[in-house]
Amino acid sequence: MSDMITADLVDLDLSADTKEAAARSLAERMVAQGRVTDLDGFLADVAAREAQMPTGLDGGIGIPHCRSAHVTEPTLAFGRSAAGIDFGAPDGPADLIFLIAAPAGADDAHLTILSSLARQLMNADFTAALRSVSDAEGAAALIRGDEAPRAAGGTDALSAAPASDDSASASASQDSAVAPGAASAGATAGRTAPAATGAATPAGSATVGPAAGSAEGPFRIVAVTSCPTGIAHTYMAAESLENAGREAGVEITVEPQGSAGFTRLDPAVIAAADAVIFAHDVPVREKDRFAGKPTVDVGVKAGINRPAELIAEVREKAACGETTAPAAAGQDAGTPVERAGDSTEGYGTKLRTWLMSGVSYMVPFVAAGGLLIALGFAIGGYKINKAPSVMDHFIWTQADSWGALLFQIGGVAFGFLVPVLAGYIAYGMADRPGLVPGFVGGAISLTINAGFLGGLAAGLIAGGVVMAIQRVRIPAALRGIMPVVVIPLISSAIVGFLMFVVIGKPIASAQKAMTDWLGGLTGTNAVLLGALLGLMMCFDLGGPVNKVAYTFATAGIAVSDPGDSAMKIMAAVMAAGMVPPLSMALATTVRGKLFTPTERENGKAAWVLGASFISEGAIPFAAADPLRVIPSSMVGGAITGALSMASGATLRAPHGGIFVVPLIGNPLLYLVAIAAGVCATTALVVLLKGLRKPAPGATPTGTSDGGTTPTAPGRKEQPVAA
Repeated sequence: MSDMITADLVDLDLSADTKEAAARSLAERMVAQGRVTDLDGFLADVAAREAQMPTGLDGGIGIPHCRSAHVTEPTLAFGRSAAGIDFGAPDGPADLIFLIAAPAGADDAHLTILSSLARQLMNADFTAALRSVSDAEGAAALIRGDEAPRAAGGTDALSAAPASDDSASASASQDSAVAPGAASAGATAGRTAPAATGAATPAGSATVGPAAGSAEGPFRIVAVTSCPTGIAHTYMAAESLENAGREAGVEITVEPQGSAGFTRLDPAVIAAADAVIFAHDVPVREKDRFAGKPTVDVGVKAGINRPAELIAEVREKAACGETTAPAAAGQDAGTPVERAGDSTEGYGTKLRTWLMSGVSYMVPFVAAGGLLIALGFAIGGYKINKAPSVMDHFIWTQADSWGALLFQIGGVAFGFLVPVLAGYIAYGMADRPGLVPGFVGGAISLTINAGFLGGLAAGLIAGGVVMAIQRVRIPAALRGIMPVVVIPLISSAIVGFLMFVVIGKPIASAQKAMTDWLGGLTGTNAVLLGALLGLMMCFDLGGPVNKVAYTFATAGIAVSDPGDSAMKIMAAVMAAGMVPPLSMALATTVRGKLFTPTERENGKAAWVLGASFISEGAIPFAAADPLRVIPSSMVGGAITGALSMASGATLRAPHGGIFVVPLIGNPLLYLVAIAAGVCATTALVVLLKGLRKPAPGATPTGTSDGGTTPTAPGRKEQPVAA
């Protein structure tokens, strides 16, 4: 951390009264040091991260942080506020504020700063020293680890003079440089140093234990810590457990499951452990590795606030012989959602993830089936849906026969849409045991004409039923047949009963009502719907809102003979989804000097991505400047969606971009609608970026239009290559 913070990045008299003002004050110091090139752009990235989850921590600490394209190198700025600033911590305002900035894509550097700092913040001497230090150089030295904080009971703050205790200084420096690394040595008086056994611990975990074990060996604990962001609380809980284990005389090995992944504990370490502690707010990944041992399972804050109690509790369970059930042979570690680490503590997020799991598996069927059907119509004409089966009538030399073949293959692919949607929603909830009842429920939904709404309900019911069955304690002799016989049998019967007898008819009625409503859309209502869908497609560029609009559109055409309204909606959705990447590509072409060299390179790729209906091509631009790019894209998307609906353009294919223009009804007006939205978004982006004031001291990069860039005062201006 030696080059990440200097005295110029420290403000011991931070006068800001809000977290936004505090971030701006500290960010201005980064700008002055040339580490941030665009103050407003960087602060927008900080605000976007803060909006996801408050960065206040217990103990009067605030850690605003982000990755940003406007950062040139990993940087840490520190401010101390006498009045305190509210960063959303439960225990009140923060007086120690750390602003952490990392370049876009610098995941390792970002996590290194955060996890190392989080571990240091668990040392009361460290935070006390920061609160009492009298000069900026001394504060920077403390944070870098150049000086060790004095033990409790020490007098006065540390000055900038070199520490007399070289070993303590070296130990603190080593701790600050590793994340996640071995447990911090800690400078607290009377604290025992970690045992040498920790040296063999895999990277990403930490082992601490008594300096000397008893004849029968120390009590061994393995622990897992994780939090929704996978950064600060994860490593603070790990440090807290390690410190408590050291004081209790037990050997504890921690596996922090951070946001950039984790390094699995050595299976031999887990096998030798006497007990397990889970301190987590997201599902523990590969949890079955720890099955069959005494276990304490709590939230991550319990691991921070009461680690000694957790250790005592798990030792008591071990003494009583209380263990968890061993993992079943061949059983996977958690559901796909848990293995991916995508779930958070909120059930709303879990529900969204489950639904998106089903949609993501369904989309390839939609794309393949839809394109085949559209090609069938293009080759064989719009009466091809009346053609007899190609098994009974197929002539190799007739175009109509080939058109019928493509149409019928596409129809078969479309027949899988609802079962796949339901099956993989259940899979996301309950893993492989959820597939059978999910597919069965989805097939029943087609049988009773409940459509996609029925598929959604069937998937959620199937996953819930399987999860409930899995919670029942089963004799060991029956565990082998549970996943292949018992769970599929019982869950399919329950899902089938509910779909056929209880909820099937109401859902089918709702599906019919929605279809009739779409069929009746005309005039202003259709235009407003097109604008709304355009806004949704451009709001999060491939995210959940975008997928909701896309799924709504594909649901309408996922039948053998979709109505005109459904095909108009599909056309509007695809047109709007093409606007953001095409607009960014055009903007980087006409006003390249407003964008960084990396963004200009991304702009070249965005031409192809946008033309192919891949909205994610605009994500790099939205991530770097969300407050300008996303609203501009939404305006253009709304215009395109509305014009597409007004023009009556229709589309049978759910994907393909400009490559399926020959399959579009009213293709000329359709292209005009796309061009109008692209021009509107481009103009807004250029206007808003042009109004942005450059950060003080920033030196813009070269332009793509042959212009020159302003230079810092006193520096000779040089020509910039085109």
